[in-house]
Amino acid sequence: MRRVGHFVEAIIFNSRWLIAPFLLGLVVGLAALVLKFLIKLYEFVIHIPQAPPADVIVGILTLVDLTLVASLIVLVICSIYDNFITDIDPAKHPEWPEGLVKIGFSGLKQKLFGAIAVIAAVNVLEWFMDIERQADNTKLAWVVGILLTFAVSMLILAVADWLSERKNEQPSKRK
Repeated sequence: MRRVGHFVEAIIFNSRWLIAPFLLGLVVGLAALVLKFLIKLYEFVIHIPQAPPADVIVGILTLVDLTLVASLIVLVICSIYDNFITDIDPAKHPEWPEGLVKIGFSGLKQKLFGAIAVIAAVNVLEWFMDIERQADNTKLAWVVGILLTFAVSMLILAVADWLSERKNEQPSKRK
C-alpha cells in the first residue's frame, strides 16, 4: 500500500511538467508579439514625417503598450517556471534581473495587476489622444471604468496581502 501512495505522489508531483507546454506557448506568443511590435514600429517610423503630433504620441503609446504586454508575458513565464517547474538559483545566474526569479504568488499577483493597470492606463491615454476619431461617450465610460476597476482591484489585493502578512507575523516580531 505504501508503494501505491509513493507512486500516486510521484505522478501528482511530476504532473507539474505538464505546465511546460503552456510556457512554451507563451514564448511563441512572445515571439508573435515581437513580430507585431516590429511591424508597428516600421509603420510608425514611415508615417512620422506627415503625422501630426497627436498621432506620433498615439504611435509611441502603442509601442509602449506592446512592450508592457511583452514584459508581462516574460514575468509570468519566469515566475511560473520558478514556482512550479523547477527552482531557479539566482547565484547560478547573477546576470539575470532580480525581478524575474523568486517571485512568490503574492508578488506575482501584485506585478500582474500593476502591469495590467498600466496597460489599461496606456490604452485610456491612447483613447484620449485620439478622441476626435473615437468620440463615443459610452465606450469612453467603459474604458475609464475598466481602468478604475483594475486600480481598485489592485489596491484591494495589496491591502489583503498586507493584512495576510501582518496576521502571519509572530506576535513577538510586531512592534
